[in-house]
Amino acid sequence: MCIAIPGQVKSIKGESSFDRAGKVDFAGLVREVSLAYVPRVRVGDWVLVHAGFAITVVDEQEALSAIDDINAMLGSEER
Repeated sequence: MCIAIPGQVKSIKGESSFDRAGKVDFAGLVREVSLAYVPRVRVGDWVLVHAGFAITVVDEQEALSAIDDINAMLGSEER
């Protein structure tokens, strides 16, 4: 089973779609991920990330709902 975690894009670097990367905020934990699969993503967008790759752009409501679901599975009430 695979899981993708939602995060918000805070910055983007790189010109071509193959070397594009971004800093993504996962509820306070910021990591650099590949943006090669989401060429139209912009700073402020929410993405689902799996294995270091942003695989799709999602709207904020969907992202926050997924975060709530993950927290519920972990037994946490914090975002």
